[in-house]
Parts: sequence; structure tokens; C-alpha cells
Amino acid sequence: MRLFVAVPLSEPMKNALVDVMHDMKNQGVSGSFVPKQNLHMTLSFIGETDRRQEIQEIMSEIGFQPFRIALTEAGNFGDTQWIGVKGNQKLKGYVNELQKKFRERGIPFDGKKFTPHITLLRKAKASRPYMVRVPKLDMNVEKISLMKSELKDGKPVYKEMFSVP
Repeated sequence: MRLFVAVPLSEPMKNALVDVMHDMKNQGVSGSFVPKQNLHMTLSFIGETDRRQEIQEIMSEIGFQPFRIALTEAGNFGDTQWIGVKGNQKLKGYVNELQKKFRERGIPFDGKKFTPHITLLRKAKASRPYMVRVPKLDMNVEKISLMKSELKDGKPVYKEMFSVP
């Protein structure tokens, strides 16, 4: 099973991000845009594993305190376009604790430095400069989810497998 831990986004947040992507398309940007139903903020990418139960136990052990996040600036990792997320100590603390527990139990995960962001587009291409207009928007994070990613008809489909609280 291909797994990752993520913050599911509220409908208003998803709708605003879809508007951002439409604006990018109108500016001539092309590539593989993330479908609305797949928009999320990854906290830790795990990848292929059969240790789902252990991951769920770790998520439960850590506990969860609701917090707020807000959209910040636009950015990119190469040809991947994203919008940054301003979190707080609860977000950073949860991610640090999650990764610490994964290391302690030998659960492999992508150990890259955590940069809170929401991916909008992969393989971005544009024939002219464009501007990503980031809406002033925030939301309450009410849960953290363990997500499963699988390909259906060549496209990724994400399914929530577990959440805390």
C-alpha cells in the first residue's frame, strides 16, 4: 500500500485553490493540475508499506490538537508549483513527533525537510511569465489523515484510511 499522512483541506480552501488553478490556466500555464478531490497538505510521505496498523498506532499515540493554517506565498520545486502554508507550533510539533516515532520504529518515510505547502501542478509549463495569485484564506485543521494513493486509469486517487482525532 502506498501511504502518506496529510491534512485534508476544507471545501472553501479547495474551492479557492481550484480558482487559483483556473487563473493559471487562463494565463497559459499547462501541466498536470491536481484534481480538487486530491488537494491536501502532506505531512509525511511514507510510500509502499504493509505497516498501516503501526502507522495508525503512532498517529493515535501522538494525539492531536486542532490548529489553524493560512495560505502564504506561491513557490515551486522545479516544475512543481505549490502554495505555501503558514502553520504554527502545533503543526511543526506534530510533524516532528510523527517523524521521530517513524524513525524509532524503523518505518521508512521521505525524510526531506518539512516545507508546509499544497501542490497545485506538476510538470508546469508556460510560454510566458505568469503570476500565481494567492488568496488570503485560512482554515481550522480538525484532523490528520492517513491516506492511501493508488492509480486508477493512470491517475492517482487518494482515499482516507484513518484519521485522528
